[in-house]
Amino acid sequence: MALKCEFCGKAPHYGNVISHANNTRRRRWNPNLKRIRAVVAGVKKKVRVCTACIRAGRVKKAA
Repeated sequence: MALKCEFCGKAPHYGNVISHANNTRRRRWNPNLKRIRAVVAGVKKKVRVCTACIRAGRVKKAA
C-alpha cells in the first residue's frame, strides 16, 4: 500500500540530511497519514488521508 493521501495526493519527499560536519545521507519525509472512516460519494469507507486534509475539512467523517 502506497504512502499517499487519497484526497490531495501528498506522497513522501526525498532529500539529504546534512550534519554539522557536512556528512550527508539520504532520507525521506513521509506524510502524516491516518486511516479513518469517511463518506466518499455517499458511501462509508475506510480511507488513508493526511492530517492536513482532516484539519482543512476536505474529509467528511462517517458518524
